[in-house]
Order: sequence, then structure tokens, then C-alpha cells
Amino acid sequence: MTVFLVGAGPGDPGLITRRGLDLIRGCDVLVHDRLVADELVEEAPAVAIRIGRERLDQDEINRLLVLYGSRGLSVVRLKGGDPFVFGRGGEEALALAEAGVPFEVVPGVSSLSAVPAAAGIPITHRGVSSQVTIVNGQGPLDFASLASTKGTLVFFMALARLAEITTGLAAGGLDPDTPAAVIASGTGPEQESVISTLELIPEAADGLRSPALVVIGDVVSLSGRIAADRGTLAVA
Repeated sequence: MTVFLVGAGPGDPGLITRRGLDLIRGCDVLVHDRLVADELVEEAPAVAIRIGRERLDQDEINRLLVLYGSRGLSVVRLKGGDPFVFGRGGEEALALAEAGVPFEVVPGVSSLSAVPAAAGIPITHRGVSSQVTIVNGQGPLDFASLASTKGTLVFFMALARLAEITTGLAAGGLDPDTPAAVIASGTGPEQESVISTLELIPEAADGLRSPALVVIGDVVSLSGRIAADRGTLAVA
């Protein structure tokens, strides 16, 4: 293999897999996301080429992976969370496959479960929620369908549209008193979270900054009994 699509985990550098860390420590080229912990970037060899993707679009990233990978270098594409959960890892894998460059996907701990867990919220719980729906908060949303979906709703990249999303869900028939949470910088030292209701969560979360995960469903009500009081701003 020459290119490794590695999940860095949700924020806490200790949540990367051992295989992922070993690959970083042995790489020739490290292409990393902005939100990846600095501690993980520093694990790359001093002589390794390090490339942050802040100013690069996806097509440029794909070209870099193909370029360095085709030279036989050990390339680590370090992505927040898991490469295949809203990480665009599938696009990078397809670009490498089409170019004939060998690659491997190294899964990471996804924000999907780790961030709610850090706030004391199990996304499934016997007798409360037996299914989870994950949603791209920046894409087109069918509020009526989402409002009628059983179980837990988890929105990625939704903080900027929080008021629109909660209003749309309520208009689609979801009870305004449904428990809701926003967790910002989940699993990291700056983690902050608010617990409220669907109707009141936009106001309660005012002031939080991305990256943030939005969790909506009855499992949120378990947080008060499970959480270790880590970064909770308000319960409204």
C-alpha cells in the first residue's frame, strides 16, 4: 500500500487507533484536516512532508494523494473522525482507485457515537431508541420525513442552521418538547454542551462554535444521569 486514508477520531488525540498512529509515525507524506489534533500531526517524522488542507479543495487533495502515492511514497491522509462518515473518504478512495494507486482505509472513531458519549448521551438505549439516523446538516433536508423517523437524530455540521432545522422538524410534526443537545468540540479539552428541548435548543446553544454535533431524541434525557459534568453549559 502507498496511501492510507486514516481516521483520526473525533478530537481527543488519544482516540486514534494504534494502527493509525503507527502509520503516521512511519509516513513520508502527511495530508491532514484542519481539525486534527496538533499532537497527531507532530507524530509524523521530522523529514515528512506535512500538508494542511485548509486552503485546498477536494479535487486538489485528490490530485496530491495520487501524485505522491504514484511515486511509491507512504502517504497518510489524516481525517477527523472516520474517513467514511461525512469525511469524503469515499471520493478520495475512488480517485485513487481510478488512478491505479494502491490504498487502504484505516477506520477511526466517529463523532457519531463518541461525541454524544462524551456528553453522557448513548445514541441507542434499550427501551428508548433502537435506531439512529445521521444527517448532513448542510445538505437538503426533508423535515417531514426526519420528523417522523423513530429513534435518534444526529446532525453533523448543523450549528449554523440550528434554528431552521428545529423549526422545520417542529413544523413536520416532531414534538417541540423532544429532548435536544448540542455538543461543541466534543471529546476535546474545550468541549461544551447544552441540553434543552427542540424548541429551546437554538437559544440555549447561542454562542457555541463549530465543530458541533446536534443530537435530538429521547436518549438526550439520559445525559443528566450519565454525564460526568463535562463541559455542560446549560440545561434549559
